[in-house]
Amino acid sequence: MPRDYQYPFELRHLIYFRQVARELHFRRAAASLAIAQPALSRAIAQLETALDCDLLNRTRRGVELTPAGRLLLDRLEPLLRSLAAIAADLRALAGGQVGHVRVAFTGLAMATVLPGILRHFHRSHPGIRLELTEMPTSTQLTAITAGEIACGFFHPDSPTPALHTRLLLRERNGVLLPRTHPLARRPALRLRDLAATPFVLFPRSHNPGFYDRILAAFSAAGVSPQIAEEVWPRANGVGLVRAGLGATFMPPSEARHLPPEVTFRSVTGPAPESRLVLGWSAQLPPSPALQAFLQTACGGA
Repeated sequence: MPRDYQYPFELRHLIYFRQVARELHFRRAAASLAIAQPALSRAIAQLETALDCDLLNRTRRGVELTPAGRLLLDRLEPLLRSLAAIAADLRALAGGQVGHVRVAFTGLAMATVLPGILRHFHRSHPGIRLELTEMPTSTQLTAITAGEIACGFFHPDSPTPALHTRLLLRERNGVLLPRTHPLARRPALRLRDLAATPFVLFPRSHNPGFYDRILAAFSAAGVSPQIAEEVWPRANGVGLVRAGLGATFMPPSEARHLPPEVTFRSVTGPAPESRLVLGWSAQLPPSPALQAFLQTACGGA
């Protein structure tokens, strides 16, 4: 055994000392511990020899703690309480009552389904800490496979056989326009109406599938998009629309709470579709804490 873990005393010596320190009487301490008084006296003497100090002053009426004994008692209380709690803590961990789960998300997830999931989960599992990180889809797929995150809310563009997934959202996109845009008063638009409108998108490498669905929708409408900016995260794109620098795509569920500088309009005819899934590794068994989160997020996954 490494020298750092070699102790000249045993756990029983510490427990015996704490009881004597509480009772300040060897006979009463021995009775409460259900051991013979001579055995208790020998154990305390062994502990004092191991620590090379006197822990107790023996008197005819009982014992008194020395300064060293009082210091040891102060150190022992939290240590022994922690040891006593280990079994319960392990049961809580195995039961999914405590733990730590690393979760990634995209801007669409945070703008739609994720806040409700988090609210419900924190109420039902206050002992599990969630570590949340915003990541584009491509980065999430790599991080889940590498075990760097436990699960992620992302937008699939192809089958993911190494992952389990649960579809949470699937919607046709509309467009988000500056409120001052000439087309903002129309109840619905077609992509061909937006041929002269600059668009704010995201780098294709972050989500190739959705990016290509945008281009395919414009192609089906017979026009080419004017892509003015490619930014990430998503909130930056919405901010550029608020600044009047272009339009962007958005599903209806994300458009429920918008700032006054922008307006949402549905699109008739060809339009890109958003798909949001929750995904986790199919190669590794989920921890109890992750299982609890998955059950909350997608009803028993």
